[in-house]
Amino acid sequence: MPVTLEGSCRCGAVRFSCDSHTPQPYQRCYCSICRKTAGGGGYAINLGARTASLKLNDPQGAVRIFRAQIEQEDGSCELSTAERNFCSRCATALWLFSPEWPELLHPFASAIDSELPVPPSSVHLMLRYKASWVHPDIKLGDATFDLYPEESIDAWHRSRGLWIA
Repeated sequence: MPVTLEGSCRCGAVRFSCDSHTPQPYQRCYCSICRKTAGGGGYAINLGARTASLKLNDPQGAVRIFRAQIEQEDGSCELSTAERNFCSRCATALWLFSPEWPELLHPFASAIDSELPVPPSSVHLMLRYKASWVHPDIKLGDATFDLYPEESIDAWHRSRGLWIA
């Protein structure tokens, strides 16, 4: 049985819940988008959940979507398909949804009010884009990547016996 994650924004205008088979907050993303829209330590952590399980309580209609411009190597920009949902009243980053994977939702661990497990290790990704002031706290057993790891959130949980059926 998956874990139900309960989340909210800082001002209380938005509350939500979703079911997750992958609740370990292990993946730290240092890309400029995550860092600038949701990162407190120079990175953001998102979890995996099932889109169909999302229950939203937003009586004031505060949830808005941000789609980032992504600068390409040649200097051109491309509009990201990923939808970063946030509270328009207090700017709390809530979850990310990408139409490429419509069955998945990625709540930001920072918006989750439920107790989350402490992961056995961390994956530090998009280190190519970290801010110069950020000194990642990389521990023994952690993995680091300049860009993305090949192992998905689902596969990481399964390979460590942490996937919740």
